[in-house]
Amino acid sequence: MTDTIWTAEVAARYDASSAAMFAPEVLGPAVDFLAERAGGGAALELAVGTGRVALPLAARGVPVHGIELSAPMAARLAAKPGGDAVPVTLGDMATATAPGRFRLVYLVFNGITNLLSQDEQVACFLNAARHLEPGGAFVVEVFVPQLRRLPPGEVALPFDVSDDHLGFDRYDVVRQRLVSHHYTVEADGSTSTGRSPHRYVWPAELDLMARIAGMAPTERYADFTAAPFTAESTSHVSVWRTSA
Repeated sequence: MTDTIWTAEVAARYDASSAAMFAPEVLGPAVDFLAERAGGGAALELAVGTGRVALPLAARGVPVHGIELSAPMAARLAAKPGGDAVPVTLGDMATATAPGRFRLVYLVFNGITNLLSQDEQVACFLNAARHLEPGGAFVVEVFVPQLRRLPPGEVALPFDVSDDHLGFDRYDVVRQRLVSHHYTVEADGSTSTGRSPHRYVWPAELDLMARIAGMAPTERYADFTAAPFTAESTSHVSVWRTSA
């Protein structure tokens, strides 16, 4: 996937295309939540990307290490102010090993769905558990599949319809996959397109993956503000812990 999706071109425009995720009302609660779960210890971010979360978390005094598949994304992180404080191990988040043990491992912004098979997602949970100290926390932020919104016979749902961006998810319910399609009007008036494949995963399925990895569920919220998770929630932030 690194050659076809997380390329140098994508890395160059990633922050701009994800500007809404950098908004203080989005990023602030995420950093607060993660800093609290780090509990004064070190943190490991899987799929650290360009450092959207890792850099402000490190600025809060939490030692942060990252694992990242895409060298261009990691290079963008390293070039930012404070980037030298977040060392990155290049590799697959399901298998790569970072040095040391951590009080917190986290995977945000739907990163778990970039692993396109159940086996890979289970391997990611096992890898997170291997990196955790006893009693350490694994935090995942991910969307809840919106299959209830699909009318009979339909396979596509819009997730963003705005003046400069159209986004649609096309579901394959047999393989538990979706492909996100993006149509963006750039600053110069040109139009760009993009697509990314995902394997969607249910909260209960993630709990079972955690159990396979020797972790137990301890918290689940609708988002990083700790809003209650309900049947109508479109995303969740879940926490699992290793045995103390």
